[in-house]
Amino acid sequence: MRNIADNTVRRLSLYLRFLEEFQHQGAATVSSEALAAKGGTTSAQVRKDLSFFGSFGKRGLGYSVSQLIKRLREILGLGREYRVVVVGAGKIGSALVQYRGFGERGFEIVAIFDRDAAKVGKQWNGLVVRDIANLERDCVHLKADIAVIVTPGEVAQQLADRLVKSGITAILNFAPVQLAVPPHVTVKAVNLVLELEALSFALASK
Repeated sequence: MRNIADNTVRRLSLYLRFLEEFQHQGAATVSSEALAAKGGTTSAQVRKDLSFFGSFGKRGLGYSVSQLIKRLREILGLGREYRVVVVGAGKIGSALVQYRGFGERGFEIVAIFDRDAAKVGKQWNGLVVRDIANLERDCVHLKADIAVIVTPGEVAQQLADRLVKSGITAILNFAPVQLAVPPHVTVKAVNLVLELEALSFALASK
């Protein structure tokens, strides 16, 4: 399969959520125009995004909601369970562990790690905070698929190196640094400051 832009993948994820809303409302079919209106894009963009993965729907009839939901879940790899570890038991880490939406999408948080002795051994939303000293061993034992780094920037790269050595090939990085990883490892960054600055630009441009 050709390389697909991150923005396209994000839109596919949004389309899936919109389709699930339409399904909940009892709709059997939906048009590209309806999906575009929900996502603030164009019907041409919807059709282009879907065309990367095959032919969907029929002209004049739209898309089958149930069939397109099934296909998008397959495309996004949501047909299996993923085991997730969170590295950093701060406020963001705590919020992530408590968020139930991950489980609904097949992402099971199986462990949270920290180096603070005052936190290690304490219960966090059903999980016991693990000592980060055992990070590699525990990730292997837990058969973790994805790691989420929510630590200060100065320790993020070292932790990423340790996670890669443990076999992790997918990292979601909240730390305010760019991580260097081998080509076979995928990193997605969440930079809250950049997102706020984008909102600031939108407000200033009005």
